[in-house]
Amino acid sequence: MTLPKLILVAALLGSSLGPVMAQSGDTDPSLNETVVQIPKKGLFTITLETTLYKPDGEGPFPVAVINHGKAYGDARFQGRYRPAMAARYFLQRGYVVVVPMRQGFSKSGGSYIGGGCNVESNGKVQAEDVKAVLDHVVAQAWADKDRIVVLGQSHGGWTTLAFGPQNYPGVKGLVNFAGGLRQEGCNSWQKALASGAASYAAQTRLPSLWFYGDNDSYFTTDTYQAMFEQYTAAGGQARLVAFGTFGSDAHNMFGSRAGQRIWQPEVSRLLASVGLPSEPVGAFAKYGAAGLMPVPPRTGFAALDDENKLPLVRDTGRAAYKTYLTKFVPRAFAIGTDGAWGWADGGEDPLRRAVDNCQRNSKAQCKLYSVDDFIVWP
Repeated sequence: MTLPKLILVAALLGSSLGPVMAQSGDTDPSLNETVVQIPKKGLFTITLETTLYKPDGEGPFPVAVINHGKAYGDARFQGRYRPAMAARYFLQRGYVVVVPMRQGFSKSGGSYIGGGCNVESNGKVQAEDVKAVLDHVVAQAWADKDRIVVLGQSHGGWTTLAFGPQNYPGVKGLVNFAGGLRQEGCNSWQKALASGAASYAAQTRLPSLWFYGDNDSYFTTDTYQAMFEQYTAAGGQARLVAFGTFGSDAHNMFGSRAGQRIWQPEVSRLLASVGLPSEPVGAFAKYGAAGLMPVPPRTGFAALDDENKLPLVRDTGRAAYKTYLTKFVPRAFAIGTDGAWGWADGGEDPLRRAVDNCQRNSKAQCKLYSVDDFIVWP
């Protein structure tokens, strides 16, 4: 049986950060990862669980905000988003990385506000949480309020585009990784995405960079092309990186190690074009040394979503694998030769953690079965 997920811990980054919720430890000291609760004021004040990755030193540091996606099901049960690989990229360039969990997600207060079939309104509501966190961050001595970039994956990419109309002071650019919100229960939801994108563009003065692939399980090629065409036709400044097929699902490109070669050079190009740091800095070179477990080669052992093909494990292991498949990449699932199993998601090295989780329940050797969205079992 796998070990339960550790409850998260917050550590105090500095007295100026304000209230912090103490949680148990699942943070990476090598990335100066801390978790804080940032107030969002309104009729009722709630707090937004926010992960920080801060370089050594006092700053002020440029700021990179990374917005999370939405998994299927109740947002409250979605774990804290930890884009450690992307954080490492920005830390090497001297950025402090800010990762807010929006209202109703994980340990953040309030409830998720979906907006029904109105995806344009949905994005704007989500963007208000990004603003609340940035308002707090730019007031800190370690943050450079004049040098900010905002990024997002999936629903977080849509949130990033929706944040554009605020033309927030100091924000220099937006990066959208497979952004959108798939709502199959709504009529013409693809057209609603395109028209919503156009509405955002008409009010946005910031340049944006878009990443989409052709085998995206959420958004077809026609869907993202229509979004991009209407965004630019409405006056939006955007450049599209259509990278074709990626693994078994292009939607997972940003979270996968293999996707770094696609997005990092393009993001560096955008940063340089808007006057933000784009190259690694010697003083922060230590953030480039990861020492990660190597990814085994892909195999054709089984289809990714066929839990019945898992070798050795019993029904509990197959059920756990179905849960594993609902998690965001990066992720990994391991199996022991005696039928033990374990999995991990998020963070920088879920491969090693998955094997370790399996090994805790096995006296035999555990090996990786799946990594991200492909099978590696020999």
